[in-house]
Amino acid sequence: MDHLSMQNPVLATYVIAAALMVLKVMGQGWMTVYRMLKSNSGLASPEDLRPGLINRAPDPSQLALNDYVDRSRRMHRNDLENIPAFWVAGFLFVLIDPALWLAQTLLYGFVIARLAHFWAYATAQSHEIRATFYTVGSLIVIYMAAHTLVVALT
Repeated sequence: MDHLSMQNPVLATYVIAAALMVLKVMGQGWMTVYRMLKSNSGLASPEDLRPGLINRAPDPSQLALNDYVDRSRRMHRNDLENIPAFWVAGFLFVLIDPALWLAQTLLYGFVIARLAHFWAYATAQSHEIRATFYTVGSLIVIYMAAHTLVVALT
């Protein structure tokens, strides 16, 4: 259980990387809300057309697809498809007590890959650029899971 102490630099690395990814996931949700409010469009559900303090004059056109809002929604969905696997694989990776340099490279590498993916998506870069950053992050998670599995089975 010494691995689960903040005195363990590998765990501390994971905690920092995991917390950054929590902020990324939650921040993306808020970015979507900001974009909906700024554009007064891109609402997701019919009940969003009920009058309220923020939307005093609802209009059915507010339910139409708005790429400015939907791009943020797609980024959020992509985060939700990828970051939870990182949390799990990263934590299991900590439990096998990897070398600190390897843990830092992989854990911070994933954070950098996801931030680069965010940049690429937010600035409408080509699919190839987005896919490159996705691939880097995905391969990191796959490596951590496979490495952990090999250690656990031996």
